[in-house]
Amino acid sequence: MLFTRRSDIPLDKDANSQFLPWLIAFMVFLSILAVAGMLTLELAARKWDRGISGTLSVQIIPADSAKADELHLQEALNILARSPEVARYETLSEQGLIKLLEPWLGSTIQSGDLPIPQIIEVELKKDSGLDAAGLSKRLSTRIPGIVVDDYQIWLQKFLRLIRTVEAVATAVLFFIALATIGTVIFTTRTGLLIHREAIEVLHLIGAEDRYVAGQFAVRALLLGLKGGLLGLALAGPTVFAIAYLARSMDDALMPTLTFTVWHWATLAGMAAVVAVIAMMSAYFTVLRMLHKML
Repeated sequence: MLFTRRSDIPLDKDANSQFLPWLIAFMVFLSILAVAGMLTLELAARKWDRGISGTLSVQIIPADSAKADELHLQEALNILARSPEVARYETLSEQGLIKLLEPWLGSTIQSGDLPIPQIIEVELKKDSGLDAAGLSKRLSTRIPGIVVDDYQIWLQKFLRLIRTVEAVATAVLFFIALATIGTVIFTTRTGLLIHREAIEVLHLIGAEDRYVAGQFAVRALLLGLKGGLLGLALAGPTVFAIAYLARSMDDALMPTLTFTVWHWATLAGMAAVVAVIAMMSAYFTVLRMLHKML
């Protein structure tokens, strides 16, 4: 095993390797933030999907009189009741609408201050295949100024945006991995040239290339774990602070997001992943260079 081998190369004295843990810590910090962002977006997409999938709203613009408003509302309810795709519908109260507007207009708004439309929340039957445009046409022919908001269209755009951001975050992780590999390769090549004489002595006494590569790999793994733990220590409070700020926001603006144990384990595991990348990069770099040197 690599961890039980005695080090025959004085790699601890390399000055250039002292900066490797700090560079790896920075890489781990960025990778944890990127993964945390991806997990957050995925949770948000699932919550929004469960919350508004298969629903739409009907908005009735206020008329000139309360009697006309009542007639328009009753006509809309009758049309929805005759629609086979509709599972259930509910008219939101004026106080409920005012509460929904509080995050944008404040808590001082009162009934009568603004012309608040009547809103009917509609839940569709599963796989109903309702044509929102057709429903809007049926309603608008009987009720002037009525608006049908299909949440599914907004949800599809929102999910498309999330997938785009996730793709960008994945690209960031890819470049972080490349930067980590490049840094380890440069450090390993420098160390290999510094200790070339010691490596030649090891070859003379029968040491194989894999043994020499193992020495560098163990050193890279230890430095990677050191830097990974440092990066984890920096990223942990940052993620906790962001999660706390997200929970303090109004649920009307942002759905409550809660990481599970597996989510936190995934973030913590980034330190080990980067350390393994450093170890494998050092191992194969040494094998390739020794093959060219011989």
